[in-house]
Amino acid sequence: MEPILSINNLTKNFGHLTAVKDLSFTINKGNVYGILGPNGSGKSTTLGIVLNVVNKTSGDFKWFDGNTTTHDALKKVGAIIERPNFYPYMTATQNLKLVCKIKGVDQSKIDEKLEIVGLLDRKDSKFSNYSLGMKQRLAIASALLNDPEILILDEPTNGLDPQGIHQIREIIKQIAEKGTTILLASHLLDEVEKVCSHVVVLRKGVKLYSGRVDEMISSHGFFELKANNQEALISLLENHKSVSRIKVKDHLVTAFLNESIDSGTFNQYLFNNGIVLTHLVQRKESLEEQFLQLTDKN
Repeated sequence: MEPILSINNLTKNFGHLTAVKDLSFTINKGNVYGILGPNGSGKSTTLGIVLNVVNKTSGDFKWFDGNTTTHDALKKVGAIIERPNFYPYMTATQNLKLVCKIKGVDQSKIDEKLEIVGLLDRKDSKFSNYSLGMKQRLAIASALLNDPEILILDEPTNGLDPQGIHQIREIIKQIAEKGTTILLASHLLDEVEKVCSHVVVLRKGVKLYSGRVDEMISSHGFFELKANNQEALISLLENHKSVSRIKVKDHLVTAFLNESIDSGTFNQYLFNNGIVLTHLVQRKESLEEQFLQLTDKN
């Protein structure tokens, strides 16, 4: 796997506050990575450090093969870490021409990038007449002008309506399919689950998980159970080799599994041991449930 960005033991302190603590992970070419965590978890700080807009306290990071300076590496990076900031009285094309001059890239790419984000038919409209979703899509077009090897997005769908969210997510998927590596920060579990191949979970600046999204949610799932004799049910579950842990809330018992077992076999086992279930549902754990388990444990 070809590394795009390697972060090693990165720490950032703001006075007595530690925003990022001993963080390490590697982003490999051709994947979509999500940095997932609630507000204040260190996502934006981490992006700011690797983009040279925030100074690190300790640790290090390296772009590509490690022999490229950050200044040169950032020429191959496209990033949106703040709200889109274009001239309101200028059209989309005029704004992007200005970006091309600043970045030193050819203006011939403008229509191509507007096509990718679905704004080619509105290229002569003033930025002030754009909706919030259109403004965000124009920002993505701007970040793509230098044909970056990696696109970095900080909360790309924040504040958008459902249609705008869907449009941005589809654009991200299309860009990734063409081979561009993507790193996005988000507090939305749904976003990471639908868009990302890999995830780094942060809480209070500390990494709780790093790896593939499908591996994070590839647990053996759980059973939701109810029985008239709840105490006997719990006692039986505590001694079952397929049950890793139990959660009880009101009259619902949740049995998390450490190996695969079908509901019919499980039900028969309980029945043979004197438990008649009044409710049995088998489920797979979502990313949200995995995330809550991680944050509960830590």
